Amino acid sequence: MSIIDDQDRIADIPLEQIDVSQPELFQNDTVGIYFKRLRQEAPVHYCPSSRYGPFWSVTRFDDIMSVDKNHQDFSSQKRGIQIIDFEAGIERVNFINMDPPLHDERRKIITPMVAPANLANLQDTIRQRVINILDSLPRNETFDWVDSVSIELTTQMLATLFDFPFEQRRKLTWWSEVGTMDLSSGGPIDTETKRLAELKDCLDTFTGLLQERAKKPVKNDLISMMAHSEMINMDAQEFMGTLILLIIGGNDTTRNSISGGLLALNQHPDEMRKLRANPALVAQLVPEIIRWQTPLTGMRRTTTRPVKLGGQEIPEGEKVMMWYFSGNRDESVIPEADRFIIDRARPRHHLSFGFGIHRCVGNRLAELQLRILWEEILSRDLQIEVVGTPERTYSNAVRGFTKMPVRINA
Repeated sequence: MSIIDDQDRIADIPLEQIDVSQPELFQNDTVGIYFKRLRQEAPVHYCPSSRYGPFWSVTRFDDIMSVDKNHQDFSSQKRGIQIIDFEAGIERVNFINMDPPLHDERRKIITPMVAPANLANLQDTIRQRVINILDSLPRNETFDWVDSVSIELTTQMLATLFDFPFEQRRKLTWWSEVGTMDLSSGGPIDTETKRLAELKDCLDTFTGLLQERAKKPVKNDLISMMAHSEMINMDAQEFMGTLILLIIGGNDTTRNSISGGLLALNQHPDEMRKLRANPALVAQLVPEIIRWQTPLTGMRRTTTRPVKLGGQEIPEGEKVMMWYFSGNRDESVIPEADRFIIDRARPRHHLSFGFGIHRCVGNRLAELQLRILWEEILSRDLQIEVVGTPERTYSNAVRGFTKMPVRINA
């Protein structure tokens, strides 16, 4: 299907020809027009042909929630959560690609790291790093917000969570990008073989850290927690899959929400003025940024039996995509969903973190970083202007940015 960005012309496309999985639609930020039509006319939609094979799209808020909370009928373990079908032997084995009981056993090892008490201990560290980054930014000259702030802050935080060598932290950024890079993007990773070759360094590095920490008393970092649990016995495939899950999860949601939030406030100056007049609105701003940006566009499930959803009969073994980005624009559930509004009555009523057993384990950490960042921006009265067209990620999985030129007007 060709890329069309005009709403009237999209209305003329036969429903069976709509394919919302095309990364180009996300990169040029026109996919929302397609999702809007599907929500109105075919909220549970079958696409018979795409570069990822046939699949079903679930586009309304309530339908997405019902799928996400029903792991008995909609499995993560059968074929994983990605729209792509990995070849046998190179699947991503990790707890988000599992169903209970194994999912629950693996996840509970990680959750102490992001428990409320530990997040409270991290606040001062996050704030000092935000302060250092903001105070080091140039004034009255153009720079890239994505690299200087979004990537730098989240990568520093990832290094802390893993207790990873701080001077090598940009390796974490690269491994995250390798893990999510679309093979048809024109980037350096255009085959799964190349992806695995690049991630071999990640596996080797963390295997060394795991073995080292297994010999020492348990500490409060993710690798030490794994080293002192049954996860020490993971095979290389599961260890790699878990690492990539944690690196991507700790990177993409926060990184792209940092960029997306700045862009949204630049595009909605009335909301920025509202925020400056009442900085306490940061508490509502943060979940609205995460809803608006929806940094992870959706997830896949596979039906374990014939099911009926939204009036459609879906056979067993079918690929079902829950499009969180579409659900977050569902005006039947979220009033004025296409508007960025920082003082919503129910700001946390969104799908960006998922629901049910797979709800994002690090959601509070992501919110904490965003809150502290905007508190410090407001306390300095920084006038940050987006001065060029941002470059968006070529991906149907990560709704993000690769570059965003900005200027701090002093």
